[in-house]
Formats: sequence, structure tokens, C-alpha cells
Amino acid sequence: MIKASGSQIIIKMLEKEGIKIVAGIPGGSILPLYDELNRSGIKHVLVRQEQAAGFIAQGMARSSGKPAVCMATSGPGAMNLLTAVADARCDSVPIVAFTGQVNSSLIGTDAFQEADTFGLSFPITKHSVMVKNALELLTVIPEAFSIAVSGRPGPVLIDVPRDVQCQVVEFEKWPETDASESSRHVEVTTRFATEKEKIPSIIQCMAENLREAKKPVLYLGGGCNTKETESALKDFLSVYPCAVVSSLMGIGAVSRKNTSNFGMVGMHGSYAANLAMHDADLVLAAGVRFDDRATGVIAKFCPSAKILHIDVDAAEINKILPAAVSLVTGVEKAFPLLTAELKSSAVDAGAAAERAKWIDFLRDTFARTESIELGRNPSVPEDSVNPRAFIRDIPLMAEKAGVSPESLIVTTDVGQHQMWSAQYYPVEHARQFLTSGSLGTMGFGLPAALGASLANKDARVVCVSGDGSILMNVQEFATLAEENLNVTVFVLQNGTLGMVRQQQQYLFNKNYSASEFQRSPDFLTIARGFGIDAVCANEDREWYKRAFTPGPHFVLLKINPDENVLPFVAAGHANIDAIR
Repeated sequence: MIKASGSQIIIKMLEKEGIKIVAGIPGGSILPLYDELNRSGIKHVLVRQEQAAGFIAQGMARSSGKPAVCMATSGPGAMNLLTAVADARCDSVPIVAFTGQVNSSLIGTDAFQEADTFGLSFPITKHSVMVKNALELLTVIPEAFSIAVSGRPGPVLIDVPRDVQCQVVEFEKWPETDASESSRHVEVTTRFATEKEKIPSIIQCMAENLREAKKPVLYLGGGCNTKETESALKDFLSVYPCAVVSSLMGIGAVSRKNTSNFGMVGMHGSYAANLAMHDADLVLAAGVRFDDRATGVIAKFCPSAKILHIDVDAAEINKILPAAVSLVTGVEKAFPLLTAELKSSAVDAGAAAERAKWIDFLRDTFARTESIELGRNPSVPEDSVNPRAFIRDIPLMAEKAGVSPESLIVTTDVGQHQMWSAQYYPVEHARQFLTSGSLGTMGFGLPAALGASLANKDARVVCVSGDGSILMNVQEFATLAEENLNVTVFVLQNGTLGMVRQQQQYLFNKNYSASEFQRSPDFLTIARGFGIDAVCANEDREWYKRAFTPGPHFVLLKINPDENVLPFVAAGHANIDAIR
């Protein structure tokens, strides 16, 4: 018989799941677990606020595709963590969060640092559980990792009372787990998945529709942002050339170098992408859920298009727009089947010629409009820095410093800098661009960059932030310096909450309510105070020579507050009616 405490079981099961790094902060209700953690081979990253632990786990999971782990104590610790958990749920990110809880006998008594973590987490997780007996951990933990990565990924929270962590139990053997690399890409186990025997006929129907289409658009979402799907999409587009657009979360599924990739759709999407969607006669939507920021007024979004929808989550099919043909399965499985079907069938020469003609039109439109959108804003002074061009050129500056642009991983916070990055940063591959999409959480960028760096030791991670967002989790500069990670933080400083101010300018008659800072901190001194090398790009044109050397770096760029993110679609307008 094996005798072990709840804490020992947790650590052993994490090791069996292949977990080598966890992020968190200790506290009274989780101290027994930390006592065992310190005896294990698992590396602990000490953050300065629990929200950052969740975002570090997200950075690891988003960049690698593997589930990552974070920890927090009860009460305020768990409450701080829940923002990052909710963000993971909204963007389908597989993390497993462990929270300490007060002793079982104290639950419901308003004990010190007691909060109903299970109850609060239930609507914002894929699955949550409170463990009442240490023996449950032997099954709860493997199930948590399986749930987190299977089907549509998401966060799982395990709440463990302090006495359960200390409880010593006996059992015959450790459960079998497979922590090999291949086990991380588990078989899709989706409820309501399309029956296997029906898939061939659905694929054939989709292929027939694609062959007949004259203005088809491949619309990619976050479900396509994996290495497996990226490869499958390359093959598909080699057989069936068509216009490609993406949601914010789909950026990277197809390289920006692909001349048929017209960028992001939606409120701040490129004119060419929004035009393509508006005029399409067929939309093949894959791993995407027709988010309101992408569609705008739904009745005016691809109004004449027949929709083919592939998604691993059956709940997304017909939720926003009706699909003429749908398939509930992993997109990485569907595209090889679709490619094979298109290869084996005759080409409609007339329709193919029309498709080629339309792609050429969109390429011309994209080249013409992007050069205008990328250019200097005429309403700002001549000597102002163009933030769009600066962000676009970050990979070029890295290359000048001897760092391969392909090896860069980019994280962003939320705001104008996020949209400029989405519009102009030349993302080349899947899992290269990490951002908070659906929940739009300011403070995401810095800790997510730390997580991406921890999971990708050979990469240089670039975090693009603003002077509003960076202050949300600025304390994690301490973690960055302590871990000495290869992270370069860019902060665009305009003295405002830029996206809020922009909307107030266009929608609220320039009534700038609580969006302009009365005092701005000295960010260079702050970064240096944490022990991080810092440089101002406005004052040192050779900033890149320092910013991409080993270790952490901080780059400040001061920009004009009148620089806005355009195109911009105001509420109630179709995407093609954007302010440009």
C-alpha cells in the first residue's frame, strides 16, 4: 500500500502529467501544498499578484498548446486569480488552477480568508471541483488535464481545503498517466460531434459548394491557431486558392506573407478583409464563433454569403448565423479531408477563373488601402512617431540585432497598441501572437510574456503594451528581473487610456471623461528600479542594439495622443462603413 498526504498526491500527479513549472503565491490555506512543492523537482515562479500567475500559465499554454498550472491561496488569492481564469475560458486556453481553501470544518462560517471559490468559478471555467477527500485527487487531477485539453480547450479549477491537503490516505497504486509529448494532442472527445459515418457526405457537400463559389472567403478563428491546423491550411490553400481573413484570435493560422491573407475582420479590421466578407458569396468559417467585434451589425455581415461552418464546439454552430452546411469536429481533422476531396474532383474552370480574378482585385485593394492606413496620421505633428510603422518594424529591428523574426513570440495588452499589433505586426505562424481577445483584459501582456518565455527558452518574447495597460500588472517586472527572462517590453506612452479616449472622440463628441492622465510616471526609472535595462526609442535610434540582447529589456516609445486606430466601425454601422 502507498501512504501519502493530499499535498503529496497533488505534486506526484503534476509530475506524472509532465508539469515542470507552476506559477503562484503561497498563503495560509495552501501552505501544506507549498511545503511539498519545495521538496519536488517542479520549478515555482513566484509572482507578485495572483492574476499574473494565471496569465503566466496562459502564456505557457497559448504558446505551446500544452496545459499549464497556476496556484493561489483562498479568499483574496483565489479572487485575484479568477480574472485570468475567466480570460482563459473566453479564449479557450487550457490551464489547471489549484486554489487553497479553509479547513472543511470552517467552510460556511465566514472564516478568515474564506470565499466560495467553487461557486464563483463555476460559470467561468470549463470545469471546477472542490475536493473533499484526498483520495479524490487521484482521479480529479487526471480528469482535470483531460478536460482542459479535449474538445474545445478551457480552464479547470480544483479547490482543495487545507485539511484535505494534510490528510494522509492509503491506496494500492498511482493511476496510470501518459505525459509524453503526443499525449498533449489528445483525441477530440466532443459532445454532439458529427457522427463519423456522416462526415464523408458533409465533406463532399462542402467541396461542391467551394467548387461552385466565385467569391469564397476562408474565415479563420482561434480554433485554427495550432501548428497542426496551420499545416493543414497550407495544403488546403495550395489546392483551393481563396481569400483568407481572420478574427483577432485567428491571427497566425495563415502567415501574413501569404498574399491572399487580407488580415483581420471587424471593428478595426482591414478594409480589404471587411470588403471581402461583405461581398462574399460563400464563407468557410473554421474554428470561429462570429464574435460581435468581428461581425459588427450581424445583418450586414456577409449578407449574401452561404456559410459553411466547421467547429469543435457544437454550441457555436447556428448560434449567431445559420450555416448551410456544418461539421462538428476539430478543424485540424476536417481540412485534410476537405483538401483530399477537392483534389479528387474536377475543377469548375469558369468558377476558378472568377475566383482568381476576385483575389487579384482584393490584393490590389489591400495594397492600396493598407499603405494609406499605415501612413502618418495627418492630424498629428510632422515629427510624431508613427506607432503603426514602429510595431510593423519590430521584427526588422530584431533581425538587425541578430534575432530571427520567426523565433519571436509576441504578446499584447489591450487597447490601441493591441489593435495596431493585430493590424500590422507581420505574424508568420501559429501560436506566435498571444493576446486577450474575448474578455479583453488589460494587464495580460507582461505576465503572458513571462509564461511564453518560460515555455520557450530559446525564443525572444516581445510584449507590446500601453501606459494604461502596463500599470495593471507592473509589479511583474520584479518577476521578470528575478527570472532573468528573454523578454523585451515595449510601452507606447500617450498619456491616455487610448482606446477609451478614441471612442469618446468619435462617439461622445470629444467628452474625454476619465481617459486622460493628469500625471504620468517615469517608466524608464520604474523599469530600472526593478533592475531592468531601459531605453527610450524616441531618444536613441539604435535602441534595438540593446533591446534584443539576452535578458529582460524595456523600451519606451512616446506617441501623440491623437494617433487613433483606423479603420474604426462605430456602433450600428456595417464593417465596410468604417471610419478610415
